[in-house]
Amino acid sequence: MPTDKKNPLYYVWEYNDVDRAFWQEHMADWLPMKIFDAHTHINDPRHRLVKPTQAMRQQYWVNEVFEPIGADDAKRCYSTVFPDREFSCLAFGMPSLDYDLQASNTSLQQATVQKGWYSLAVIRPQWSAQTVVDLLNKEHVIGVKVYYSLISEDTGSRDKHIEDSIYEFLPHHQLEVLNEYKSWVTLHVPKADRLGHPDNIREIREIHERYPNIKLVIAHLGRCYTLEHAQEALPQLSDMPGIYFDNSAVLNPQVHRYAMELLGPNRILYGTDNPIFYMRGRRQWHKRTYTNRTNYPFYFNTDRESPEIEAHYTLYMYEALRAIKSAAQDLNWSRDEIDLLFCGNAQKLIADCTHKI
Repeated sequence: MPTDKKNPLYYVWEYNDVDRAFWQEHMADWLPMKIFDAHTHINDPRHRLVKPTQAMRQQYWVNEVFEPIGADDAKRCYSTVFPDREFSCLAFGMPSLDYDLQASNTSLQQATVQKGWYSLAVIRPQWSAQTVVDLLNKEHVIGVKVYYSLISEDTGSRDKHIEDSIYEFLPHHQLEVLNEYKSWVTLHVPKADRLGHPDNIREIREIHERYPNIKLVIAHLGRCYTLEHAQEALPQLSDMPGIYFDNSAVLNPQVHRYAMELLGPNRILYGTDNPIFYMRGRRQWHKRTYTNRTNYPFYFNTDRESPEIEAHYTLYMYEALRAIKSAAQDLNWSRDEIDLLFCGNAQKLIADCTHKI
């Protein structure tokens, strides 16, 4: 392998010669010139209220690999991983009560105005309709990011409310405002069974029918990281063209192919879930479960691969791009269809959201 040219990226990872070679071989001549990331987390580290303990980090692999990233560092990282591309994004803070959500929303909104990006406000279900209105009236704020862990704090587990109804963290008084403002809503679905749980399907269909002006974007393809989950869930919403999906954090090429074939080119938005997916490694799947591989000695990373294999690891976000490219080629997608996924679909939704009442 060529000598690594050190280039700090994020947290414990460098951008190295493996990544440069991957970009040149797989992406430089294929990826569109305009990239829009519809799912990225940007949170000024100053707004973290609770410093995670080692025990908290070891609860869940994301806790171990995540550190908050400010807007300037996020821009630097995106310039590194998307060389010679025109980049923009829809950013939101970490949906966690370990952060000062109001301060985070404010600083991110200001940063996105400065950089020409857009943001979603992270909101709690207890917040009033007027609070949501005030957030939506700010420049470059086009909607909200909601998450079940924002119902109440639990330092012992992020999943205290995972089996709750969507309406418990996205209540009707907020939905009414979001509908009036034609807002974008990025929804991370609850339930251990993921998108395919009957309550999720029923409630998502209800929300779309009752609040048709909302631009409902289901994050992570409904947390369908395995083909089994995708086949179980996605067909149940395939007949509703007004419901969209971002493909952030999905690495499985079979899932990408299945979703792209089922939903077509107009309903999927590219997303990274960065900074988390700057992690170096690869993912492997077995039925309804997956295993994350990485070359850093995290607590969760106990079943290491050989140094020879780890030496060829690239970034998770690049592995996701490889999977999308493979699916697009299998389906013979045109350049116009690929452009929709990577930028056009998001731009169309934003154009509608930015028409404030």
